[in-house]
Amino acid sequence: MVESFDLWMFLAGLGIFLFGIFLMEESIKLLSGRAFKGLIRRYTATPIKGIISGSVSTAVLQSSSAVSLMVLAFVGAGIMNLVNAIAVMMGAKIGTTMTAWIVAVFGFKFSIESFALPMIGIGGLGLIILAKSPRYVNISKLLVAFGFLFHGLDFMKVSVEDLAASIDLAALPAMGLWVYLLAGLILTAIMQSSSATIAIVLTMIFTNVINFQEGAAMVIGANVGTTVTVMLGSIGGIPAKKQAAVSQLIFVTSTGLIAFVFLPFLVWLILDLFHFENNLVLGLALFHTIFNVLAVVLFYPFIPRVSQSVQQFIPERYEKLTRYVENTSPEISEAAVIAIRKEIMNQLSYSIEYIKNLYHIYDNKGRASRKKTTLDYSDLERLHAEIFEYYAKMLGYEVSEDDAANLEKYIRSSRSVMNATKNLYELYPQIEDLAREDSMFLQEAYRDILGRIKDLEEVVYLVVENDISYENEGLLNSSYFSVEEADKDFIKNCALSIAEERIEEQQITRLLMINRTITQSLRMLLLSLKGLMQVSNQAEAIPESST
Repeated sequence: MVESFDLWMFLAGLGIFLFGIFLMEESIKLLSGRAFKGLIRRYTATPIKGIISGSVSTAVLQSSSAVSLMVLAFVGAGIMNLVNAIAVMMGAKIGTTMTAWIVAVFGFKFSIESFALPMIGIGGLGLIILAKSPRYVNISKLLVAFGFLFHGLDFMKVSVEDLAASIDLAALPAMGLWVYLLAGLILTAIMQSSSATIAIVLTMIFTNVINFQEGAAMVIGANVGTTVTVMLGSIGGIPAKKQAAVSQLIFVTSTGLIAFVFLPFLVWLILDLFHFENNLVLGLALFHTIFNVLAVVLFYPFIPRVSQSVQQFIPERYEKLTRYVENTSPEISEAAVIAIRKEIMNQLSYSIEYIKNLYHIYDNKGRASRKKTTLDYSDLERLHAEIFEYYAKMLGYEVSEDDAANLEKYIRSSRSVMNATKNLYELYPQIEDLAREDSMFLQEAYRDILGRIKDLEEVVYLVVENDISYENEGLLNSSYFSVEEADKDFIKNCALSIAEERIEEQQITRLLMINRTITQSLRMLLLSLKGLMQVSNQAEAIPESST
């Protein structure tokens, strides 16, 4: 048996296959920019849309683990709720079946040398000849990736061709199909790739090393093994990320156990009812798809219940954000007005912190955060709601005219802070797309926008940390006019880039709309500071409103 099995050829084939998978994921991500992240983030308003987005993204990216880790990141950032996160990760299980079909159809139906080697050759030459174009380099990488994927598969197939004749199946452990399920789980956990495990299973079935039922058990184990990556990704994360990871673990293990119990029926369905007994490789690909589709259909009605149970098991530890209003009675208007003003200053500070972390903007000391806190967008919404609730309570008591005027000004500031934060939160995917563009002008625009946000962040901290008074009017006026000048310069540069053909015309509208939203948001943050100022008797240079 040892003589008939070339271990090193098998390991080389596995290594080449895994490298092909890695290269394919990397090149597709770079070619698509942030498009698939945007797809997952934007088109998950309902569980059904989440399942579809997860399926499509995984089918293209060829990695359910990559998509699931993206989901964890979005949940951690407060961009996606738990119910929709569960749906996306369920859809990812359907999308990952595409790999099995690609391997089954092309890896065992055609001569691998006839297309794998040309792919590697053309792609490799493209990497050298087209090195100056990032887009064509990534297309070349994709060709090489597909070539490696199938070339590695061929190595694995050749290495075990004679193994079936010498292996004694009766000598295998008499523990039933559990052995194969565990083998699939362990292989996937070690290699961090269910695609590689399924390729091995398809190879073993093709060479008659194992039978169809044993291969199906390994596929179920591989499905469960993918949860290891997600569980590792949630370690040390906020409760929301752990909730998403545990939810996927519940989905995958429960549906895997159900499929294992009904494995004889599913095998009968594939081999006898659908008549794949003469093509076991394609039959296993079909089993993988049917198993995951049925799992999603069965689990779908339980998403809300699972979400609630997980949230109770791993409760959110809401960070206390209010510092002033909770300790001040709204009945004592003199103190309450001061408390609400300070609380809105606190809101502004938190919002700037969130924006800074969202856009990965670091201060001069390399810190992403000045406050030792992990915020998501829902926290800021909660803080804004608590401030407005306190304001509403104050109106129920007697308030002097001066205090009422100040209150109106302060609550407008709070609203401006929330609107600006919402704009920048929603604009984030579009701004991040600019960083992945080939155009140098678009990349410069990306850096310019981040620089404008960072400049304002520094002004806000300088004013807030020294308290807000008439002494800061000059700084705020200067900052406001800097925002206006940056807006004019950006528009002028866009016009020049069109004239010099540095940017395509269809991209200009997108850029101008991004710039408009950024400018409006920065204006609103400065206006909020102005509204919170203890204004002097001097004329105010910043207008009351500007959009």
